[in-house]
Amino acid sequence: MKTILKITIFFICAIVSAQQEEFKKDSTKLRAIYTASLTNGKSYDWLNYLSNKIGARLAGSEGDKKAVIWGLSELNKLKLDSVWLQPVTVPHWVRGEKEEAYVQTQYGNFKAEICALGGSIATPAEGILAEVIEVQSLKEVEELGEKVKGKIVFYNRPMPADKINTFQAYGASGDQRYSGARIAGKFGAVGAIVRSLNLKMDNFPHTGAMSYGDNAENEKIPAAAISTNGAKMLSTLLEQKDKIQLKFFFKQSCQNLPQAISNNVIGEIKGSEYPNEIILVGGHLDSWDIGDGSHDDGAGIVQSMEVFRLYKELNIKPKRTLRVVLFANEENGLGGGKAYSALAEKNNENHIVALESDSGGFTPRGFGFTCNDANFKNIQDWKPLFEPYNIHLFVRGGGGSDIRLLKKENNVLLGLKPDSQRYFDYHHTSADKFDAVNKRELELGAATMTSIIYLFDKYGIK
Repeated sequence: MKTILKITIFFICAIVSAQQEEFKKDSTKLRAIYTASLTNGKSYDWLNYLSNKIGARLAGSEGDKKAVIWGLSELNKLKLDSVWLQPVTVPHWVRGEKEEAYVQTQYGNFKAEICALGGSIATPAEGILAEVIEVQSLKEVEELGEKVKGKIVFYNRPMPADKINTFQAYGASGDQRYSGARIAGKFGAVGAIVRSLNLKMDNFPHTGAMSYGDNAENEKIPAAAISTNGAKMLSTLLEQKDKIQLKFFFKQSCQNLPQAISNNVIGEIKGSEYPNEIILVGGHLDSWDIGDGSHDDGAGIVQSMEVFRLYKELNIKPKRTLRVVLFANEENGLGGGKAYSALAEKNNENHIVALESDSGGFTPRGFGFTCNDANFKNIQDWKPLFEPYNIHLFVRGGGGSDIRLLKKENNVLLGLKPDSQRYFDYHHTSADKFDAVNKRELELGAATMTSIIYLFDKYGIK
């Protein structure tokens, strides 16, 4: 019995010793990754070019085409094993002339800052001038029914400020933007104005995708976002309707053109031991048209590319195949993600891990994971490796719009979680520009992504 006990203790000690040794090796490797990204990184220079030389990259635009050429060129420079394009059919919506809006009263007109929502139709050439009905929800419009006929419906439900996770606040209010015009149009409204999805009071209207669903052509009405300051002004004036005679005017010349062709830009390093197990890293190359998309999602693009550059610089030979995807058309159609997953399914590809960065270039806090219990338990064991870098969020629920269709029962989808408190100050606005991104925060995010990919590649999944 004593002999068996001694042998058992010996093996336990050996296992613990081996685990400690692997922890030291992993810790040393992560330190090298962070050092390389922070002292010799390229993500910020890439973002500078993408933002300031190419600029806005809405699907189907000239900027989108230039970005595809740039992405293909830069991935080729990294000397990956393979680099290619995957054609994607995308919508082609154009904004046209800058929008105009004002509140008309008997005391004069008050200018309002608006921008058309992506996918909206134009107003008549002379614009729309009509009375306004303020609402807080889609349900309220349905309850009003025919009372909105001939009027502009003003959706003024703010993002709830009490939600610490600002993406949850965004999700709680996004239905107004996406479906507001569809619902109001069914009841004869002539236009829809939506409070910008933003927690800050400012004069930057936030664009974003909207949909008419199955509405008939005569039920499609123009839709625009109004800045939070503009929404407050309009609401305040509406509260005094017994004293103020008010109408709202807006004019926009956007249009939907025939579909265009864009591309997913894809690069790959073949795995040395398990080449059929694919680990994907990516973001979306397209952006909205009123800023240069530095946070959304230029940051995710250059961080994903930096993962592969760091592998090359540090001479890390992956066991599994690493694939970077610069997705097309996330903003107004998800065409790139849909096309990629469809082809992956057709080719019976085995994506064991997919990581997306599409939450801005702010200080990384951790990751959200969509996976089974066994994998999540395994991932929790890696947390101590990230503590020196202030990475502490390893939570359930994560991934990204472009990779969600890759989900299988036993694989892992994850999304980088940067600090989200300032993200919606810039999201979908003209303020989303290069100078809004901090170099060090961007590089920390790239290193954090590379580190988690290194661990998944070394240990695989459960």
